[in-house]
Amino acid sequence: MNYVPDLWHDFAVTVGGLAGALTGLLFVALSIKGEAMAASVSLRSRAAQTLVLFLTSAITAVVVVAPQPRTGVGVELLVLAAISGAALFVLDRRAGHDAQNIAARYVERASPNTVTAVLTGIAGLTMLLRAGGGLYWLIPAVLAGLVGGVINAWLFLLRVPGGAEEPGAPRRAAE
Repeated sequence: MNYVPDLWHDFAVTVGGLAGALTGLLFVALSIKGEAMAASVSLRSRAAQTLVLFLTSAITAVVVVAPQPRTGVGVELLVLAAISGAALFVLDRRAGHDAQNIAARYVERASPNTVTAVLTGIAGLTMLLRAGGGLYWLIPAVLAGLVGGVINAWLFLLRVPGGAEEPGAPRRAAE
């Protein structure tokens, strides 16, 4: 079962829907905090990492659903892992370690960047080798990417100053 992509159709459809909906959540969170995001290279890079996590899950779903042989799925998952891993690495370097911005520090700690890329790559490799677990590796890969992305989006909403009125902030008098 773990080496027959057709049997993973429902999983992939579910993951694709979740990844699409969560990508929308990310864009809402970022638009609410647009001014703060525009002012910080670190936050923009962390937001881009979150987008890559969601897109990795979405593209994984497309790869699994597409009618193709097992070897095609394996190669495409390996390529996806390499591209997403490289993108996440570059974005992490660009973000740096922002000691001043609490949200950026939280997102840096919460992001499962390496886990998502490595597990996706393992799924692809084991599909090619037809040994070692196959598509079962996608379950923790997708969970890490989606849960980590949700945590990041939530942190952007709660921890990034600016945008909508902050909880506990003094209200402006009506003019």
